[in-house]
Amino acid sequence: MHDLLLAPFGLGFMRRALAGCIALSVAAPPLGVFLVIRRMSLMSDVLQHGVLPGLAVGAAVAGLSVWAMGLGGVVAGLAVALIAGALARRTGAREDSQLAGVYLLALALGVVLVSAQRGIDLTHLLFGSVLAVDDTALFAMAGVATVTLLGLAVIWRPLILESLDPGFLAITTGRGAIWHLGFMALVVLCVVAGFVALGTLMSVGLMMLPAIAARHWSNSVAGQARAAVVLALIASVVGLLVSYHVDVPTGPAIVLSAGGTWVLSLLAGPRESLLRSGGIG
Repeated sequence: MHDLLLAPFGLGFMRRALAGCIALSVAAPPLGVFLVIRRMSLMSDVLQHGVLPGLAVGAAVAGLSVWAMGLGGVVAGLAVALIAGALARRTGAREDSQLAGVYLLALALGVVLVSAQRGIDLTHLLFGSVLAVDDTALFAMAGVATVTLLGLAVIWRPLILESLDPGFLAITTGRGAIWHLGFMALVVLCVVAGFVALGTLMSVGLMMLPAIAARHWSNSVAGQARAAVVLALIASVVGLLVSYHVDVPTGPAIVLSAGGTWVLSLLAGPRESLLRSGGIG
């Protein structure tokens, strides 16, 4: 049992990866809970594709610098969200259709930009690598987690109100758009922070799957946020161990582990699960 569960974390790169995933597990799932409540779950998928051109431009300017690629990813992610929203308001079309068009173009552009550069492994960029989590990446993840938790604490109450009744908040304070933009900025930060270990195509898995599973454990927003964090921490540890022992990419291993927590919650969770509703047996 020691060799299976504890020995891998005796290695420096595994400890750094675990610390980075813990930081993401604490910060990202509560944002996922709000995305679920606001019926914006697919927005995270849009953003994870939309940041790729920014990562590629950052790499072209400053090489494989976590800070340069991270800054480029944040700018690109915010640009995708803002452009899609602006197009929807000006044309009267549904925002989801505009998002689909913008993020597909952004994804294709990002792949082209990455493929045109030598020295960048597209597979690791898309799916992550536990070996890529160095001290710089770890500090970036910890910094983003700190900013996200502080930001979420500041906007927690108005964000809940804006999520449940945006019309009331807009009438009483006129600041609904500000809270929405601040929330989207935090989501983009977490998506970008996870690309080193989990890859751009997997970084939202740790944000959304525990959040989706959490609704089977609590009926309050705070309770779901706590449950989502616990489930994300479990998925991170299990995924890292699977990645180490089976030699599979880190991102998919962690996301599959998170998917396992969702399936178990769906089947036998204390709230609205198949077992509780009589859907099993």
